[in-house]
Amino acid sequence: MKPTAKQVAHAAGVSLAAVSRAFTPGAPLDAAKRKRILAAAESLGYISPARRTANAIAAGTITLVAGDLLNPFYPTVLDTLARQLQASDRQLLVYTMAANADVDAIIPQILAARPSAIIVTSTFLTSNMARACRQHQIKVVLLNRIQRDARINAVACDNYQGGRDIGRRLLERGYRKIGFIGGVANTSTHAERARGFQDILAEAGRSIHVRAAGDFNYHDAYAAGMAVLSGGDPPDALFCCNDIMALAVMDAARERGLRIPDDLAVAGFDDIPMAGWNAYRLTTIRQPVERMVQEALNLIDDPTIKPSDDGVTRTLPGTLMARKSA
Repeated sequence: MKPTAKQVAHAAGVSLAAVSRAFTPGAPLDAAKRKRILAAAESLGYISPARRTANAIAAGTITLVAGDLLNPFYPTVLDTLARQLQASDRQLLVYTMAANADVDAIIPQILAARPSAIIVTSTFLTSNMARACRQHQIKVVLLNRIQRDARINAVACDNYQGGRDIGRRLLERGYRKIGFIGGVANTSTHAERARGFQDILAEAGRSIHVRAAGDFNYHDAYAAGMAVLSGGDPPDALFCCNDIMALAVMDAARERGLRIPDDLAVAGFDDIPMAGWNAYRLTTIRQPVERMVQEALNLIDDPTIKPSDDGVTRTLPGTLMARKSA
């Protein structure tokens, strides 16, 4: 049988009320008496009702660590995850960070909540957090990002193939001066999309006409678009590494009086809701968000995959959404 508060009171030589106060934050109690009660509780293996409730909540809680929620793709991921967890009677705890920030600063907060698992998306997982989660036997899954050196489970769209699909689309439509607006260079999403795009052009005997960095956000991509389109030999097509950058480039092109796709074709990646709006009708790669989230939860629920394992990576195919912009 589980030890009771009465047994703790007897072992510590105090009243039952004193045991209750010892486990109530801020309750008045002599420090020495509190220390004696806690020591007795630990030796007996006693867990207070409040702690049992917290443990039960934590056992069904998934923590999402997310940056860059200004990018509409990630609120879509958040909504999908929340709905799937609600359907399985589990809780969702969300920590938001600045885009591309590491998570070291909030590791104590994350671990204090004692989640059953952690999903990390749109932010960089440091070795410190990976090590801390292994020590606490908390399973971690990267979503829409892969860090093979971190020995962490990951689920992502096939970014390499998506880059190839966009490149093939632009080649087949007859564009000759095809440029590229990249994201954040040290992320797998940027690297794999760029590699696939570059490879398909090389196989056709072509190279990227012009490059610029948009850092995965609207402001920088708009500036990059204006600069590229103001050059002496502007491109006739641009592949942008995500949709929010593609929309920014389309706005920049219109600002310069260019017609899309007659003067400039534009393609993106993600298929955020705005990509299908009449104002943009963006050609893009649709990421299978529902399946990606489900695969992340499958990795979390798989009892054969342990937090100390080297990590499992699952890659899912995207879908080319051919629209008017290209």
